[in-house]
Amino acid sequence: MENNLSTSLSGLNALVCGSTSGIGLATAMEFAMSGASVTLFARNEKKLIDKVSMLECSNKQNHNYLVGDFDDIESIQKIINNSISKGSNYHILVNNSGGPKGGSIIESNHSEFIVAFKRHLINNHILSQALIPEMIKFNYGRIINIISTSVKEPIIGLGVSNTIRGSVASWAKTLSREVAKNNITVNNVLPGFTDTNRLSSLIISKSKSTGKSEEEISNNMKASVPTGRFGMPQETAKAIAFLASPASGYINGVNLAVDGGRLNSI
Repeated sequence: MENNLSTSLSGLNALVCGSTSGIGLATAMEFAMSGASVTLFARNEKKLIDKVSMLECSNKQNHNYLVGDFDDIESIQKIINNSISKGSNYHILVNNSGGPKGGSIIESNHSEFIVAFKRHLINNHILSQALIPEMIKFNYGRIINIISTSVKEPIIGLGVSNTIRGSVASWAKTLSREVAKNNITVNNVLPGFTDTNRLSSLIISKSKSTGKSEEEISNNMKASVPTGRFGMPQETAKAIAFLASPASGYINGVNLAVDGGRLNSI
């Protein structure tokens, strides 16, 4: 680290989950450009190998990857513990994984809540518990959870997601107060309508359920955003990179919306 107000990530190691596409991949690439050594964590090894090769390494970084399925929490725990036992240490953790499928809350089966709770909150907790001891030793840590604007305003048709994202936000706020004394911050980033595969799938699903064309649904969504467009994953990644940097040390326990001003709440 260069100084307490630096936005450089040089000398830092980052673990980025769900990092073979969308916001996760954009974040990994932004971290690498900022000087960090990045470990990608996702379930498709072929994609991981391909994406690792895309990361900037002009700062002589050592990039790597871990293969794991976030629906298998026991496996995730073994993978991260094995990585640490082999000498890996991470100063930055980005918790990010695919959101639950859409649908009304009243029609959602209880099993959907259990799967989503494990995939998001439990995995976030397992990874944080594993990494925090080394962050404490290093006297530096940044935990950033990619969740949703639904923690401020529930989104119609995303019943399970609204519920689970809210639980992650409360977990993060609680954790942020416990680890702050060790120069570790815990923050949430709330992406709005972002041009990713996740958004495309939601548009397709809504088109099928309403009978409206995908173009009409897309245009209606854009019209609800003051900037009149979808966000780019790279824009969210820029915000995440700042929260990961030494310069963000006094930002802790917040929910940062990157949504083009779509939220009506303050």
